Amino acid sequence: MIKLPHLAFGYLITLVFAVVLLGLHIGGFPVGYRLLEEFTAFSSRLLIFIPCLFVLIGLLDVWLPQQWIQKHVGEESGGRGVFFVVLLAMFQGGPLYGAFPVAHLLRKKGCSMRNVFMYLGAFSTLKIPMMFFEVSFLGLRFTLIRAMLALPVFIIIADLMSVYARRNGLQMKNPGESP
Repeated sequence: MIKLPHLAFGYLITLVFAVVLLGLHIGGFPVGYRLLEEFTAFSSRLLIFIPCLFVLIGLLDVWLPQQWIQKHVGEESGGRGVFFVVLLAMFQGGPLYGAFPVAHLLRKKGCSMRNVFMYLGAFSTLKIPMMFFEVSFLGLRFTLIRAMLALPVFIIIADLMSVYARRNGLQMKNPGESP
């Protein structure tokens, strides 16, 4: 069996998808038209969002000193660290895949693993734009109760995940380090 490198496998899957999509489209199948429309809509959103995200990450990397990150959201930050990462997560917009580069930057600059996990959890459910949308459909009371229940759950999960990572010697490697 031929073993493909990971990157070549990704290109192969993309090529197969493009050929199937093109075949469905040329064959006149309605699903082919719909897939092409969805793929182009998603791709265009991605092509707009990703460069903006990378510019933001680059600016944060330059503007936020490592000492500030370590002091305010590092290992010894306590409740202050929780406050800062939840606040950052609430005010950041965009899809969930936009949170991972920020989480990587935070960890690289010295943010505790616990706070990185908490940031990702808060980003997934406590974003202000999403909460406004939720209020309009489900009401303010429901949204506040859900947020107040979600936050302690994120804290507990982040604690458990960081303890697990520490016990098993798991840590995030910097780019270029060997595994």
